Amino acid sequence: MRALAALGLAIALCAGLAPLAPAQAQQAKQEAARRAPLPNVPRGEGERCIADAAIMRRDHMAMLKHQRDVTVHQGDRAASVKLTACIACHAVRGADGKPVSYAEPQHFCRSCHDYAAVSIDCFECHASKPEAKPNTAKANDAELAALSDYLRREQP
Repeated sequence: MRALAALGLAIALCAGLAPLAPAQAQQAKQEAARRAPLPNVPRGEGERCIADAAIMRRDHMAMLKHQRDVTVHQGDRAASVKLTACIACHAVRGADGKPVSYAEPQHFCRSCHDYAAVSIDCFECHASKPEAKPNTAKANDAELAALSDYLRREQP
């Protein structure tokens, strides 16, 4: 029986299948990580994110759920952190210079979610690209005063 075990160990050593020492195992993991393709994550347009990149990678879903609870369940729509702000900062522009939607593979969220084979449903309800600001006219003080006077006169 010992001879058979020794023969198995000899074959494993020759085939390179021998167990690695912890330092060698760590080195092998690091080498494999360097060779593995990683997602190409586009950089946001803002000065800085609400949290460090490592924290956002790990905890963004918890943050989104928390914000959902604050907004929907508590009715606080004046929160400083909003999904629309994330989408506006992290918008990726297509060849035409316009932000791409989640349907496009280069969308910011898809860069990691496709890589990790994670499906998300955020954009079934929310816009996946920044919405164009409506072209509204700006009133001057005189026009606003005239409008105020009109409204006061017309109300019973």
